[in-house]
Amino acid sequence: MPSRRRIRLAFVVVLLLSVAVLANGAMKAPTTASTSEVPRPEPRDNATVVTESARFGTIIAWNPDGSLLYYEDEHTKYYDVDRVPNTSMTVEYAATDTIHTEGPTCSSPPCTRNVVERVNLSTGEVTEIYARYDHDEYAGEWHDHERVNETHILVADMIEDQVFMVNTETEIIEWMWDAQSDYPVEGGGPYPDDWAHLNDVELLDDGRVMVSMRNQDQVAFIDRETGVVENWTLGSEDDHETLYEQHNPDYIPEERGGPAVLVADSENARIIEYQREGEGWTKSWEWSDDEMQWPRDADRLPNGNTLITDTNGKRLIEVNQQGEIVWEVPLSHPYDAERLGTGPESSTGESARHLGLESRTSTVGSDDGFSLLAIIRDLVRIVIPARIFNAVIFVAPVWMGRAEFFAAFVGILASLGWIGFELKWWLPDFELRSPVVRKDR
Repeated sequence: MPSRRRIRLAFVVVLLLSVAVLANGAMKAPTTASTSEVPRPEPRDNATVVTESARFGTIIAWNPDGSLLYYEDEHTKYYDVDRVPNTSMTVEYAATDTIHTEGPTCSSPPCTRNVVERVNLSTGEVTEIYARYDHDEYAGEWHDHERVNETHILVADMIEDQVFMVNTETEIIEWMWDAQSDYPVEGGGPYPDDWAHLNDVELLDDGRVMVSMRNQDQVAFIDRETGVVENWTLGSEDDHETLYEQHNPDYIPEERGGPAVLVADSENARIIEYQREGEGWTKSWEWSDDEMQWPRDADRLPNGNTLITDTNGKRLIEVNQQGEIVWEVPLSHPYDAERLGTGPESSTGESARHLGLESRTSTVGSDDGFSLLAIIRDLVRIVIPARIFNAVIFVAPVWMGRAEFFAAFVGILASLGWIGFELKWWLPDFELRSPVVRKDR
C-alpha cells in the first residue's frame, strides 16, 4: 500500500496537470471579440467571409492576402451568408438580435428580431432587406435565407416551422410550406418549442425547395404545389447512421456529377456526401479528423476542395481532394462560410464521386488515434453522448474545448478522490451509506 505522502503527491501531480491544461486553453483559445484579435490567415485566391453565432456574434471577411477586409458585431448572432449575384464584394446575411427589454415589439422579454441585410464589404455600406419581430428567443432565429430574384427571398423560419417566400418590396408572403402539414408533431424536438429546427433552405434549378429539418435528422425536398417528395428524402428520424442533427446541406446537380447532397453531419462530427442512385441515396464520401467536433457548414469549391466550418472545433478549414487540411483559421464560434468568386455555397463545385474523392474518417480506436488529442477524443466520446457534450461546449466559456473538458473532468475526479482518502485517514469510522435502506418484515 503506497504511503499517504505518495498518494497525496500523485493527486497533486494530477491536479497540477489539469490546471495546466485549463490555463493553456484559456490563454491560447481563439477569440474574435474585437478586430485586433481576429487572426490573420494564410493567403487564398479569393476573399473569404465567415459568420459566428454565439459568444461573439460577428461577420468577418479577409482579403485574398489574409488581411482583414471587414468586421461587424452589431447583431447578437449571425448565420447564413451568401454573395449577392452580379456583385464582387457584396454579401447578404441572416442575423438575429435578442431583445431584453419590454416594449412595443416585445411584450414578454426576451424576444427576437430577425433580419436579412446586405453589406458591401469594401465600403461597409449596410442595407436592410427584410426584418421581423418574434415573440420568443429560444429557437426563434432565421438560420438561412436564399435569394430567389431581385425582389424575393426564401426564409427558413425556425420559430414557426415554416419556409416562406416573401416579396421584400411589398413584404407580402407569396408562398409558404408548413412542416406540420407533412410531418407528425409527435416526432422531432419538443413541440412547439423547438420541434423541427429548420436550419437551411435551398431553391433548386427545377423549382423544388430543399430544406434541412435538424430535429427529424433528415433533408427533405419540397414540391411547391404538392409538398414533400417522399422518395427523395435523405435520412429519417433517429437513423443516426445516416444523419444526426445536420446543418447546411448543399445540393449538387446532375451536370456537376450529382444528384448529390453535401452536408455537415453535426452530431456525428463529420462532413458527408450522399449520391442519388435509383430511388435512394448512397454514401459517396466522408471526411473527419481528430479535432472535428460539431461542423455546421461545408461548401464544395470549384477546385475540388471543401470549405468547412467546425463550430465546436473552433476553426474554419479548407480540405483538398486528398483529404489534407491546406488552410485553417482558428475562430471562436464559426457558423457559415463563403469563398467569394466561387458561387454561393457549393453551386460551382462537383460531386465527390465525379471528382474521385477518397473518404477520410476518424473513429474511436482507429489507426490514427494514438495522439494525445485522439485519446482524449475517444475517451470523451465513449463516456459522454455527442449531443450532450456539444450542448455543454455551446454554453461553456469560449476557451473550453475537448481537452479542457477532459482536464476539468479528471481534476474533479482527483479532487473527490483526494477528499475521500483524507476522510478515511482522519475519520476512520467515516462511512458513506446509501440513503435507501431495506427493512425486513
